[in-house]
Amino acid sequence: MGAMASTARALALSAALAGAGALTAKAVQAGREESVRPVLSVEGRTPRILVAGAGYIGLYTALTLRKHVGRQDVEIAVVDPHPYMTYQPFLPEAAAGSIEPRHVVTSLRRELTGTTVLTGSITGVRHAERKAVIDPGNGDDPYEVTYDHLVVGLGSVARTLPIPGLAENAIGFKHIEEATALRNQVLGKLAEAASTWDPEKRRRMLTFVFVGGGFAGIEALGEVEDMARAATEQYDSIDREDLRFVVVEGAGRILPELGEELGGYALEQLRDRGVEINLNTFLNSCVDGHIELSSGETFEADTVVWTAGVKANPVLGNTDLPLEERGRVRTNAKLQVVDEDGNVVENAWAAGDCAAVPDLSTGPKTPDGTCAPTAQHAVRQGKHLGENLVKVLTGEQPTDYVHENIGTVASLGLYKGVAQIMGRKFRGPLAWFMHRTYHVMAMPSLERRVRILADWTAALFFRRELVPLGALHEPRAAWEQATGQRKGENKPTERSDAAAATRSSGAKK
Repeated sequence: MGAMASTARALALSAALAGAGALTAKAVQAGREESVRPVLSVEGRTPRILVAGAGYIGLYTALTLRKHVGRQDVEIAVVDPHPYMTYQPFLPEAAAGSIEPRHVVTSLRRELTGTTVLTGSITGVRHAERKAVIDPGNGDDPYEVTYDHLVVGLGSVARTLPIPGLAENAIGFKHIEEATALRNQVLGKLAEAASTWDPEKRRRMLTFVFVGGGFAGIEALGEVEDMARAATEQYDSIDREDLRFVVVEGAGRILPELGEELGGYALEQLRDRGVEINLNTFLNSCVDGHIELSSGETFEADTVVWTAGVKANPVLGNTDLPLEERGRVRTNAKLQVVDEDGNVVENAWAAGDCAAVPDLSTGPKTPDGTCAPTAQHAVRQGKHLGENLVKVLTGEQPTDYVHENIGTVASLGLYKGVAQIMGRKFRGPLAWFMHRTYHVMAMPSLERRVRILADWTAALFFRRELVPLGALHEPRAAWEQATGQRKGENKPTERSDAAAATRSSGAKK
């Protein structure tokens, strides 16, 4: 074990050094002058491009546009409810404390210089009139903006089901706020359980349910489980075996994108760590934390994490853009919006999770022949869309988007992972190393890459921080209590000797 840990640490240090060298080279390249190309005017005025959404598509499209066209030639406005872009593949590490949450997000205004960033939600689009409706989200009335070209990158939202108790008790895992809340929830429950004299409440607090066995669910589980078991070392009354992690997956295997062999390996590794994985099983109810599975099993849990798939942003239903049966915008391979007959909708573009982009690669495809909703596709589609839009603005013809999947990587916790690169399969510390290396290089901001590398390097010498900060979700609680605004606080009760004995029996030997 000691040799393996030393090897893993050496790999991590090599990753940091290699990453730093690559980042330096990229910085030098980025410092060179970008070619600015003349743009065709629209009726004698500067054309305006509205970018709906600032995820991978919105950010990379705007960055690419601004590299090739000057501010005096094209106006670019990016609209998103958040003033930052979240790099979702790093959410599991943020939840586990391996990366500072602030380093997983990129400031839009800092990165998109020369671009107008509007904080708000697009609630409707009338493309025939070249108008979009924006809700600023601050209580002010919605307003309209006009545009000449529209880029739709509204992404996806969690695909939920009408399961009793799900809306009231579960938490999603698509945003940095959710990752931070999950971290505080898990660590907070450990702290509560260590101070609880009731064995039933204790078991409930130390039970964590993850619904969904895809990348989001398994990576989140792997990182959080690893963190939680490490946190038990700080408690005299909680053993690693006291924690219960449960996966509920409706399909017959986990991580289907990695194939049967690697998915089976991940399944065995997690089960060896004590994780209960229920395949071909569905969550029937979680009302008030009472979990009911389709297998008939029932138990109590305070923490339910929902990662069972995504769907296209439902706001697309409030547009006049052509949608396919799954609610995604229809596009051709050039990322132009098209109608059901394949006719191009003038000056409308779409890509990412909210678009049905034809997959022209020769590799494995989704059942409907469209590009899978992965970060790898989204990053490349965003850049390609920007380049195609530049071509159209300068009187050239756009080109097809074609990307051969170079591989898939997944983390199962610290120094643990699986990967399939160029047809070759990897497991353990090497796959974990590949996962970190790929994603740090894909991070859009140079500053954030350096900060993430610094986080990882510091983790080689210091233990990660395992303090719950659940009070962040109620920042006024202490003030309200001090000013007498918070009523009905629970009063302490005397604990019987029997209860004290019950808790003491759980202390580590």
